[in-house]
Amino acid sequence: MQKTKRNYFSATRVAVIAMFATLAGLLYVFGFPIAAAFPSWLELNFSDIPALIGTFALGPVSGAIIVFVKILIKLVIKGTTTVFVGELADLLIGVAFVVPSGLIYKKMRTFKGALLSMAVGMVCSTAMSIIANWLVLVPFYRQLFFHGSWAPLVGTMQVLFGEGCTENTFYTFYLWCSVLPFNLMRCIIAIAVTLPVYKHISRLINKLNDKLSPAPLPATEGGSDESVRRAKKQAIITVCVVAAVLVLLVAGVLLRYFLGKNR
Repeated sequence: MQKTKRNYFSATRVAVIAMFATLAGLLYVFGFPIAAAFPSWLELNFSDIPALIGTFALGPVSGAIIVFVKILIKLVIKGTTTVFVGELADLLIGVAFVVPSGLIYKKMRTFKGALLSMAVGMVCSTAMSIIANWLVLVPFYRQLFFHGSWAPLVGTMQVLFGEGCTENTFYTFYLWCSVLPFNLMRCIIAIAVTLPVYKHISRLINKLNDKLSPAPLPATEGGSDESVRRAKKQAIITVCVVAAVLVLLVAGVLLRYFLGKNR
């Protein structure tokens, strides 16, 4: 008996990705600083939670798409203050969290596998955040906002860590006393919420997909050819809808950015 190959990006999967991405995007918009412990520009948000749950339920590719779309949604709603450099760093940090987690969990679909996958994702994401801040974000912010001066950055860090933070020791304090614990905390929060709920959500998505996916027609009625044509038609419609939504999101991001520049 020939097995029916399902379209990976079924209408159900695309709808669930959109749901997780929208929730992640809204959570991303409502980030907030923890001024007593970290510099004000490190804003905590909970957008990693739906991204990680979506990754476990749908796979690493879907997780990466959720991270990408959530950033587009945030840019449409809130815009950018960093000429997209901060958002690019957030994209890399988010993908570094969900993709390793999703790849490992795909091979080890057990509770231990989930713990291992999220631990590896946390390490990868935290390492990416340190590299991004060290090589990209701090140099960029320093040039864009402070014309190359260290004084405002060092002054902010001295409020938290005292006079020991200087221009020469800035990276030591910032990367290891702020970026490292902040991103570990961000990942741990996402892991703590994801662990109890991901199995239930995954089962719900599978049941929904089984109900909404069209059943193949019997072979005696020309069902094989008809099923293939129907699957292709559905795939084309899905791809067109997704492409149209992405184009609209990107257009919204660019429109907001250029209108903001002209004000």
